[in-house]
Amino acid sequence: MARSPESPAAPRVSPPDLPLEFESATARRSADLLAAQLDLEVAADLAHASLEQCTITADADSVDLTGATLIDVDMTGVRIASLKMRDAGIRRVRISGGRIGTLDLSSARIDELELRDVRIDYLNLGASKTTDVEITACSIRTIDMPQAELTRVRFTDTRCDEVDSRGMRAAHVDLRGLDASAFVDANSLRGTTLSSFQVQQLAPVLAAGIGIQVRD
Repeated sequence: MARSPESPAAPRVSPPDLPLEFESATARRSADLLAAQLDLEVAADLAHASLEQCTITADADSVDLTGATLIDVDMTGVRIASLKMRDAGIRRVRISGGRIGTLDLSSARIDELELRDVRIDYLNLGASKTTDVEITACSIRTIDMPQAELTRVRFTDTRCDEVDSRGMRAAHVDLRGLDASAFVDANSLRGTTLSSFQVQQLAPVLAAGIGIQVRD
């Protein structure tokens, strides 16, 4: 008899494939950058750009990567008030260290993303198609995931004040390492894995969602 696959399946995340040498480059809209090193300041416009095998450092108010394609990109120690990656195509991207005010990944197509040791005020994954994501040792104030499609996503040692998962579709999403103070819609967590303690915390919300009145 064939064994059923382990659930939840772990994300298949690998580090960015980077060259040994980089050339310094400046941010510009619709740029085509290969093996570039970017040091971004103030407001950087990289909307609809293509970045492959690049490294990014930043101390900026705004970085616009709307509609961009990012393949094998490493961001380290960034400080960005608003990082816009709406509608972006993302493959093997790692963001480690630093602080981001708003990380907008709404409607993005994500395949292999690692967030590690990052402080984020607002993470927006709304309507994204997200596969293979590892979020580790992060502090996130609010996570919005309405209408998102999530596959093989895992949180580890991460804290969050509020999670909005309304309309989310999930497969192999491991929330056991997410210490969330509140879920806006616990009934939309189908397809996720929770610890027994998390289920106990959510029990009143789940009961109310199916019309059960709980009284002692």
